[in-house]
Formats: sequence, structure tokens, C-alpha cells
Amino acid sequence: MIRNVLRFAAQPSVLSTRTQFVTKPAAVSAFTRRANNFSTSSIARFADANKEASEQQSQEQQAEQQTEQNEGSEEDLKSQLAKLQEKYNKKDKEFAELKNLYLRSVADFRNLQEITKRDIQKAKDFALQKFAKDLLESVDNFGHALNAVKPETLEGNKEIKDLYEGFVMVRDVFEKTLTRHGIEKINPIGEKFDPNIHEATFEIPQPDKEAGTVFHVQQPGYSLNSRVLRAAKVGVVKGSD
Repeated sequence: MIRNVLRFAAQPSVLSTRTQFVTKPAAVSAFTRRANNFSTSSIARFADANKEASEQQSQEQQAEQQTEQNEGSEEDLKSQLAKLQEKYNKKDKEFAELKNLYLRSVADFRNLQEITKRDIQKAKDFALQKFAKDLLESVDNFGHALNAVKPETLEGNKEIKDLYEGFVMVRDVFEKTLTRHGIEKINPIGEKFDPNIHEATFEIPQPDKEAGTVFHVQQPGYSLNSRVLRAAKVGVVKGSD
């Protein structure tokens, strides 16, 4: 570009029309400097513009890459979140099933504890049931022996009276011992007839007594811890038809 300017300045036509510009070497030198400055500044501006364009293009490319990465990352996150949600739902379902099984197991174990406790208590309460039934015959024999003695015999013979009183004491001690172990005597004179604990052997009308009332005990009954060992055999007042 500088060379072109010098050629232009050296042309005769230019010298004839621009006498002042050509005839002065200082003017040519100044013009050359200006041209150099103009060229340098133009190149610098062009370089700056090219640099800015390159930077802008680079920024745009980086922005696009960042957008693509963000979109890819978002899709990956959504995919991972879906997988985690699926795993969570599966584990939550398994937890609910295990919790249900655990609660059922606890309930079954507590029921087993209660049943075992009741069975143990029943075994304790009724362990003497068979033995107690065998003792009832002995108790009955005490009663039969005492009932066989007539009052006149007791009044006329002191030795028999003492023996009778000794038998009564033995019977009372025996019955108290049975009571301490949960065996109680059932003697329902004057009570209403109850088929759960009484066994009616006969019925007789009694005008002065209420129908269905026990007026005679043929054989007393016994219970072990509120369970009937033997029902009392009784006579019941018959109602008028």
C-alpha cells in the first residue's frame, strides 16, 4: 500500500496538479507516515475484530456444548432418578411385606404365650383332679360310717361316743385339707336346682317349698378350682301339674 502511494505521488499528472504536495519532501514523508499509521491501525482493528469474532464464536460453541452437556446431564439425571424411584418402590413394598409378617409373628407369639400360660395354669389347678376323684370315695365312707351310728347308741355308750367324735374330727380335718388344695364340697340344701352342678335323682311334691328347690342331698358334690369334680345327687321339689 505504501508503494502504491509513492507511485501515485511520483506521477507527473499528480505533480502538475498537486504542486505543493509533490514539491515538498516533508509533505511526502508525513503522508507516508499517515499511510503507515492508517495501515497499522487498520490491521490492528481487523485483528481485533477477527479476535472478537473468534472469541464470540468460541463462546457460542462453548455455550452450545454446555447446553448439550446440560441436556445430556438432565436426561441422565432423569434416568437415574427413575431407576432410584423404581428401586425405592420395590424396597418399600418389601418393607411393607416384612413389617406385616413381623406383626403377624409378634401376634402369634403373644397368642402362644397366653395359651401356654393358661395351659400351665390349668395343669397346676387340675393336676390333682384324678387324685381328688379317688379321695372322694374315702370322704363318702366317712359320711356313711358316721350316719350309721344312731343317736341312742351314742347316748348309751361313752366309748362309742368318743370314737364317733374322733371320726368327726378326722373327717373335718380331711375336708379342710381338701379345701386348702382347691377341693370344695357342694351341699345345695335349699338352693335352686342347677343342672351344671346338681344331679336330680328323684322329685317329690312339697307344698311348703318352691318347685325346683333342692330339699334333700343324697350324695354331696365336689369341685376343684370351680370345676365340678362330681355333681351333687339331690332330691328336688316337684311342681304341681
